[in-house]
Amino acid sequence: MMSYRLIELPLRSDKRGNLVFAQQGDHIPFPVKRIFFIYDVPEGATRAGHAHRTQHQCLILLSGSCLVKIDDSARRLQVVLDSPRTALYVPPLTWLDIDGFSAGSICLVLTSDVYDAADYVRDYAEYAHLAAMRRDTSAT
Repeated sequence: MMSYRLIELPLRSDKRGNLVFAQQGDHIPFPVKRIFFIYDVPEGATRAGHAHRTQHQCLILLSGSCLVKIDDSARRLQVVLDSPRTALYVPPLTWLDIDGFSAGSICLVLTSDVYDAADYVRDYAEYAHLAAMRRDTSAT
C-alpha cells in the first residue's frame, strides 16, 4: 500500500530569482489530469474533509502556510506546508482536513483524474469502512 509522503522539489536559483519545478515520474508519481488551487480561505475555515476512492493528489503551498491533517487509516499526523519546494503526495483512500491557512495562502493541487463527485468519500464512517476493507484485502 502506497502511503502519503513529502516530496522535495528541485530549486534553481540565480540573480534573477528562484524557479521550482516538478515533473511527472521524477517528482509527481502520477499523470496529472486536473489542476486547481485554493486561496482566500477565511480565518478558521477548514478545507478538504474527504478522501478519494481512486484519485491521487499532490498539494503544494505556493504562498503562505497551512496545516494538513492526514489519516491513512493506519496513522494520523499533521504536516505544516509552508514552502513551494515541498509537495505532499496523497494516495487514494487518505482522509485530509486542511486548516490554519495564513493570510495570502495559495495551495496548488494536482490530481490524477478529472473531477468526479462519485470519487469523493465525504462521510468519515464510510471512509473508515473502506479503509478497513483495503487493509483486510492487502493483508491476505
